[in-house]
Amino acid sequence: MTQWNLGDILDAIEPVIPLDAPALIHGDRVITWPEMARRSNNVARALRARGAGPGAKVAFYMRNRPEYGELMAACFKGRLTHVNINYRYRPDEVFYIFDDSDSEIVVYSAEFRACIEELHGRLGKVHTFVEIGPDTERALFALPYEALAAEGDGAPLGIARSPDDELFIYTGGTTGMPKGVMWRHTDMREAQLDAQRLMGPTPADLAETAALIARDGPGRRTMPACPMMHGTGFITSIGTLVSGGCIVTLGGESFDADELWRSVDRDRVESIAIVGDAFAKPMLAALDAAPERYDTSNLVTIVSSGVMWSREVKAGLIRHIPQVVLMDSFGASEGLGFGLSVTSAAGETATARFTIGGLCDVFDEHDRPVVPGSGTPGFIARKGAIPIGYYKDPEKSAKTFRTINGVRYSMPGDWCTVAADGTLTLLGRGSVCINTAGEKVYPEEVEEVLKTHPAVVDALVVGVPDEKWGQAVTAVVHAVPGARMDEAAVRAHVRDALAGYKTPKAIVVTDRPLRAPNGKADYKAASDIAVAAVAAR
Repeated sequence: MTQWNLGDILDAIEPVIPLDAPALIHGDRVITWPEMARRSNNVARALRARGAGPGAKVAFYMRNRPEYGELMAACFKGRLTHVNINYRYRPDEVFYIFDDSDSEIVVYSAEFRACIEELHGRLGKVHTFVEIGPDTERALFALPYEALAAEGDGAPLGIARSPDDELFIYTGGTTGMPKGVMWRHTDMREAQLDAQRLMGPTPADLAETAALIARDGPGRRTMPACPMMHGTGFITSIGTLVSGGCIVTLGGESFDADELWRSVDRDRVESIAIVGDAFAKPMLAALDAAPERYDTSNLVTIVSSGVMWSREVKAGLIRHIPQVVLMDSFGASEGLGFGLSVTSAAGETATARFTIGGLCDVFDEHDRPVVPGSGTPGFIARKGAIPIGYYKDPEKSAKTFRTINGVRYSMPGDWCTVAADGTLTLLGRGSVCINTAGEKVYPEEVEEVLKTHPAVVDALVVGVPDEKWGQAVTAVVHAVPGARMDEAAVRAHVRDALAGYKTPKAIVVTDRPLRAPNGKADYKAASDIAVAAVAAR
């Protein structure tokens, strides 16, 4: 099997990409591939010259913008380790990631200068701060990013790299402090290729990678609509770069569906990465409001990962964009390519139902293989190209990255059932599974039914401590503006579709956000809301 290094891939493909091909688009700003190659080479060389040796951790503290993709390329080329910072975190949470990751370099946008200034005295491990923004306003202890990008002749670094070079993806998960998932370059690239093999042939080595781009042209113009500082956006961006494609980013501080469709129209976007209905529903609403306003004829795929994506919203998008293929990619920061569900105008797959990848198995709670068609719930497990583990956390690593019958697996904790034909149906993450009177209830199954009720925009389902049931199934919902929430009717709606014990004992309506900026469920916040509301009744 080929051993890959992401920096080597970029060095190999940059000379064969057309000189006018865009690598990064952000509003009116367009950076071509030759320009990005020069700038990323300069940044990599500048950071190495300032003491960043192989493996040094570089913290990315910024929203989606061209510098994110450019700095990714610089880290890959310079043998530096990417560390993502959630820009929604408060200063102490940001400090935790800096400290836990042992970051030596912090590259941040000027809008986050106040946080960096507050933390500066505590960040003894950091030897270099780099600020993106106007040079005249930067912190005195920080270097200007633009000066580093212009420092040098832009030539390739000419260094030997290793397939064992690493990148980190810090993931909050549903419980506990964020964990740094450690990926080797070669495993990340091979995992992406494994996922692509579900749809067609892939290049075998560096030479073939470059030859394919020289023959067929650069890769797609892809928009990570979700934050690049989260796994879905980051991994999508890696795949775009190493295929010679173009990363298209939005400029707003919060997601704006009309801004997205304007960019799709103007920038001829071919693929969009989202995280479930938190993105897809506003996208559909914008098209419903103005069906003829935007040209979407270049759009080929919309890929969702991280949460389930409702069937009704998919149908609506296909109604507006008949040529588009909608894909649910089942994966996590801890592993890619668990399965793929595809929906198009020609046919559809039921929500949460996936074709299992050839590198996946399903085990029950006792590590016994689940027999397809048995109806027994189990954990999905991915072998082959998977992460090393969690940074500095051997205990959590041992729980997620397990060896069963001599084979090492990544098992993030997703429950599923396996049909006789090998397809799987997701039930939810084990850490939020509800035990009510001895029966297991998987929140996502109930949530999908709740979201089909006409009065419900979004919903999360949690277990509230209960003397009778142990845990009482409780729904926290966002209602359609102006809609009357008839709790009995909503409960009856669920009971018509699912077993009675899965029906929420209570429906709590809230205006508080139920999801993080990347679209993933915030079960802790939902649980706090539910417990307080039930106690007040």
